[in-house]
Amino acid sequence: MAANSTWFLFLVASVLIVSASAGTQIKVTNNPADKLVDIINSNRTAHKASSLYDNQGLACIALQYIKAFQGDCDAVGGSDAKKPPDSAFAETFAPNCGVQTSTLAPITGRLIGCQSKYVHADEAFSKILIENSKALDILYDKNHTEVGAAASGSDGGAPYFWCVLFSSGKTNSTFVTEGGEAKITRPGCFSGANDDCSESNHPASGADDWSRSSRLWPFFTTALIAMSYAFGLLPVPNGRFTLQNQSQNHENYRYTTRRTANSVNPIRIKPGKASV
Repeated sequence: MAANSTWFLFLVASVLIVSASAGTQIKVTNNPADKLVDIINSNRTAHKASSLYDNQGLACIALQYIKAFQGDCDAVGGSDAKKPPDSAFAETFAPNCGVQTSTLAPITGRLIGCQSKYVHADEAFSKILIENSKALDILYDKNHTEVGAAASGSDGGAPYFWCVLFSSGKTNSTFVTEGGEAKITRPGCFSGANDDCSESNHPASGADDWSRSSRLWPFFTTALIAMSYAFGLLPVPNGRFTLQNQSQNHENYRYTTRRTANSVNPIRIKPGKASV
């Protein structure tokens, strides 16, 4: 009986270790920008519009678009609203992302918003980016073929920005990245890159690697305890070994300052050179 119990506990420990190791090898995307694209495509198909190709090059440029605001939420919407010059796409955004400037295509729409409190992708979509009929027109525009989304805090903190860029480019031939991968920069998350940019510490707060590794500690701790019981290093209380799941409290976010801007005016980008 004791031998069977020891063998069972060893199997439990082994399974936990394998599960934890697999979590570091199997790429499971936990990226708020990817989630935002999923929501966008779900809403488009529900309204008989086509699903859009999630282009990582365009998405990386959306993150660069956010960075151009330098954390100034007031510049996003309202009377003081500003936006980066069209020339920045070829001169700054594309090079920073490793996107070949010769493959840039027109931007057919943009949605951008920010606020001082972080929210998840579904709330960012419904309560920040899609606020009026103009935003809905952009969302359902049939001229779009590609989409790229990004989310970022400012130096890892508030305010938090969300940006979606739409394009009429051709799939796999526009916003092409050098080496097939866009340059990942922090802070910030962008869609289409198969990048696990965890929401657990807000998007791209600079703690992404830590948040990924910290999720493995419960597995390893439990495994070590189980192995200790199995090899007699620790007494098994009442002859039983019980695994318990711990629930996590979720923070409720409240809205404070929020700015939103959208545009249906195409941004004309001449491939290979800046345009004004």
